Amino acid sequence: MTEDGSGSASKSVLWLDEIRSDDLGAVGGKGASLGEMTAAGLPVPPGFVVTAQTYRAFIEETGIDEELFEAVDVDSDDSAALAEAEAAAKELILDTEIPESVREEILEAYDNLDDGEAFVAVRSSATAEDLPDASFAGQQETFLNITREDLVDRIKHCWASLFTQRAIYYRNEQGFEHDLVDIAVVVQKMVAADKSGVMFTSHPSTGEPQIIIEAAWGLGEAVVSGSVSPDNYVVDRSDGEILDTTIADKKVKMVKDEETGETVEKDVEDHKRKAQVLDDTEIGSLVELGERAEDHYDEPQDIEWAIVDGEVFMLQSRPITTISEDSDAGETAENDGEVLVQGLGASPGVSSGPVRIVRKLDQLDKVGEGDIIVTEMTTPDMVPAMKRASGIITDEGGMTSHAAIVARELGAPAIVGAGNATDALEDGQTVTIDGDKGSVTEGDVEPDEETDAVEEVKPQSPVKPMTATEVKVNVSIPEAAERAAATGADGVGLLRMEHMILSTNKTPERYIEDHGEDAYIEEIVEGVRGVAEEFYPRPVRVRTLDAPTDEFRQLEGGDNEPHEHNPMLGYRGIRRSLDRPELFEHELEAFRRLFEMGYDNVEIMFPLVNDAEDVVRARNLMESAGVDPEVRSWGVMIETPAAALCIEDLAETGIDFASFGTNDLTQYTLAVDRNNENVAQRFDELHPAVLQLIGNTIETCREHDIATSICGQAGSKPEMVRFLVNEGVSSISANIDAVRDVQHEVKRKEQKLLLDSIR
Repeated sequence: MTEDGSGSASKSVLWLDEIRSDDLGAVGGKGASLGEMTAAGLPVPPGFVVTAQTYRAFIEETGIDEELFEAVDVDSDDSAALAEAEAAAKELILDTEIPESVREEILEAYDNLDDGEAFVAVRSSATAEDLPDASFAGQQETFLNITREDLVDRIKHCWASLFTQRAIYYRNEQGFEHDLVDIAVVVQKMVAADKSGVMFTSHPSTGEPQIIIEAAWGLGEAVVSGSVSPDNYVVDRSDGEILDTTIADKKVKMVKDEETGETVEKDVEDHKRKAQVLDDTEIGSLVELGERAEDHYDEPQDIEWAIVDGEVFMLQSRPITTISEDSDAGETAENDGEVLVQGLGASPGVSSGPVRIVRKLDQLDKVGEGDIIVTEMTTPDMVPAMKRASGIITDEGGMTSHAAIVARELGAPAIVGAGNATDALEDGQTVTIDGDKGSVTEGDVEPDEETDAVEEVKPQSPVKPMTATEVKVNVSIPEAAERAAATGADGVGLLRMEHMILSTNKTPERYIEDHGEDAYIEEIVEGVRGVAEEFYPRPVRVRTLDAPTDEFRQLEGGDNEPHEHNPMLGYRGIRRSLDRPELFEHELEAFRRLFEMGYDNVEIMFPLVNDAEDVVRARNLMESAGVDPEVRSWGVMIETPAAALCIEDLAETGIDFASFGTNDLTQYTLAVDRNNENVAQRFDELHPAVLQLIGNTIETCREHDIATSICGQAGSKPEMVRFLVNEGVSSISANIDAVRDVQHEVKRKEQKLLLDSIR
């Protein structure tokens, strides 16, 4: 065992049949998944992985690492800077020779794969991809039908693709440091697919219990890239019934050129263009494999598959990350406009705006806030413009195309595979896009009609299970308040103040400098007020500012932020607030104004406290700002072992509640940085030490009549829910899409406890 926790990290190459999920830090998400699938007996083509440590050793031992990371430290919203960063990184990596010993080990592994005559797929596997809360899949390169001669060169191209414009942009948006993400490379025997595609074991937007299969002729790259509109099959999980079949006009396919061995795009034969790709037997086989994969991973999966001579192979399986709390599922357009275009609804919701047809990348500048992008298919370079748009329409692509995935992550309605949208629509034309129905209609949705449509279908709180343990909801941004309230949650267990500040794209100091103190205070007031109004009289627990320095550094005015090796252990939370009381007082003044307006359902929560001294100082500042701690509900986050161990002292400061932030509590207790690929596999919120800290805190708080809650992501896990209810926690706060599941899990556990006591 090496010091980084990976038993085989020192090897340049690992075979799939010796890889398990514990090797994530060495082989990345794709490699670990393929190893797990192989171990589970699922049909996976043979192959090996060039480890992430090999990439890391390459950049460090050749001395290009510092220059590389400096080159990609750019403003992700600056397109020119992104392009320069990509070019510089690519040149550094490709122009640097790989050590001869590593080259020999890679080629020896290839020679042992099918006697060294195989065509192989060379796929990037970044160590941060396919995490539960963010998908980096597709960010890096894949090369198909590669032979021995080009193998090492393609591996280096995969390494360089860690720094494409889209990869740099996405990591910046997701808050991942470039120097903390490594890349492994999967080398796998090619499957010369007759048919291929993608399968979701739950609906990728709504999470409904439906298996969705997309299929096209030839290799699956055409489906994943969006260059073909695939057939779409919807299967009911409960009884296996095929609910819907959509046969697309499949114009092209990706195949191996028999003469050159290269992957080429060819026209589909006329008689197969509109023919159904899969028969009922093949659909049944895929459904069975999908259910086996979901059972193995215990969560919904996004699976790439291929069929060769009737035999099904699984090429990849990863968690679905786009079942999002920000999607507006169920929203429908009620205008009477003419249907102009029809396609596949790939991201739910309804939006209206002017059409902006984009045929070339240099036309992206014409896309403004609220516009509807219409293009043949989106590319990674379009992401900044897609972020400005209120809707996305593409001629080609399916549920797994770039447009569909990005739209679901952005929470923007999207229609893909629309066929002729770029010809049927005109620049400047106002249209309404319905991401559920897949329709584009003439004109705008009237605000009242749109609101009525939403209210008719949104869930009503009376149907929720009645539980003694309150089930609350986490809200990241005020705009999600309506959908969060519709879950029937007992209140908001966590409303993050920093999102209200970060959305201004300015640090607090710069915002005050540009707009004044009162404007800054009102920015906070309006953000909290929207959620408090939506939930009234249910409580809304607001966490004071807790943004790490690396997030502030990306904002206007962030040049003076300190550079920290690990910002999560640094200048954030209550320690920052107490160090800058003049800024903290503005937050407290916002609370005072909210209480004055009558929002007595607002609660104040201080993050990252360590001891009673932190809490007393914060309470004193609260009193000085005119907020009476004897009248208002306030409390602290339990995120450090110090806070948990000092809970008796914290209780004596007068707090009304203590809320567990399990992400930080776990990483601080276990000394595991969850963003460090070398140890991320050790991150476990259910570790006995973490549970003991939580259990002891709940027991002490009950003795002092102090409420306890959890607002970390672990609160959505059934095992954690059962543990907390058994320990007597007051409330559990979950993400929007998990509230109903947590409500039912709480009810089951409470009923079991009641029955056990009677028996």
